Amino acid sequence: MLLSYLKIAWKVLMRRKFFTFISLFGVSFTLMILLVVMAMFDHLVGPGTPVKRVDRILVVNVIRHQRQDNHGWMNMPASIHFVDDYVRKMKTPELVGISTGSSNATAFTKSKLLPLDVAYTDGNFWQIMDFDFLGGRPFSKAEVQQAQQVCVINEATARAYFGSTDVVGRPIEIDLKRYRVAGVVRNVSAAKVYAYADVWMPYTLSSEYFKDNRLNGVFLPVLLAPSAAAVPAMREEYRQMMRRVEIPNPKEVKAVYSYADPILAGVTRVMLNHQDQTVDDDNLGTFYLVVSGLALLFMLLPALNLVNLNVTRILERSGEIGVRKAFGATGGNLVGQFLVENVVLALVGGLLGLALAAGALALVNEAHPVAYAHFALSWSVFGWGMLLTLVFGLMSGVYPAWKMSRLNPVAALRGSGEQK
Repeated sequence: MLLSYLKIAWKVLMRRKFFTFISLFGVSFTLMILLVVMAMFDHLVGPGTPVKRVDRILVVNVIRHQRQDNHGWMNMPASIHFVDDYVRKMKTPELVGISTGSSNATAFTKSKLLPLDVAYTDGNFWQIMDFDFLGGRPFSKAEVQQAQQVCVINEATARAYFGSTDVVGRPIEIDLKRYRVAGVVRNVSAAKVYAYADVWMPYTLSSEYFKDNRLNGVFLPVLLAPSAAAVPAMREEYRQMMRRVEIPNPKEVKAVYSYADPILAGVTRVMLNHQDQTVDDDNLGTFYLVVSGLALLFMLLPALNLVNLNVTRILERSGEIGVRKAFGATGGNLVGQFLVENVVLALVGGLLGLALAAGALALVNEAHPVAYAHFALSWSVFGWGMLLTLVFGLMSGVYPAWKMSRLNPVAALRGSGEQK
């Protein structure tokens, strides 16, 4: 039965090539846009070198200081005092590392100035992240504690400064200071904000490294759980730890708030939690709801257009439908046939949409909108794309199929398209 439906579906689609072309264009173009957006989103928050264990990682973006007498808020990253005296003493994390995010610096070559993005990290950072080393090694905990002038550079910096990636042990001058290259890694996408840089140095070399009891600084703690199942417990322990944090300047600061979040939840908390920053709400559910609603609306417009085309096509086939009904075809048989036709159309359009999305992402990668980023269709994006294709086919096929099943056989044979 299904094979017969597929044969009929193919012949029907080939019979009216113009309608088929319009339908395929609507499906494929819509899916192309959705897949490109999904691929970029997956690149931003999904697993990828060097942030491969995203299901085990929590990040701390800011510490929020609520000022006395309702004088507003001060939001800043953490200090070393906060990391060492509070975060590192937590029991759940397997490792606690830090990074500063990237800051601007300049290297001087023989022919030009080389602008660089520099991040300051500790030894644990290199165990949490999974960098691809082309040579050498990360700097060690001992080198960090001794504030040695060492660094790790990416492939692009090695080629621009030295002309080669075989540079381990050689000196590099950045902002008029000399450092020894301990290792060279593959370029990291700037979309991986907690791992990205051109050059990584020990945090003890940072000008923002202070040993006093301030809570605010420039450091972003990154916590690695022993397993994905331990992440909720690690998140809860961080909440409990924040209740014990001693405020260094209680005359000016009423309370402090900070949260350890998965990468996406950290982004949604910063973006959407502006009304009451004392509330522990990462707004991840709201984010998914809004995104799902926008995607549904985006798919609904071409789906409605496809519904209209399908209804027109049904009325043109009323004679065929009348004959089938006269020979005993039930409404369920006709609905099944038409849904199969629409799903076949949607799947063909989906495959075209995947091809168009791959081409669009290739053009985006050529334009380099994000440093070192390479957007691609992963298997998860491919799976979502095929699911959206099926949803698209069902959305645009249910009503026309129901309308076809309601046609009066006698009226259908006369071509009037009258319903029961």
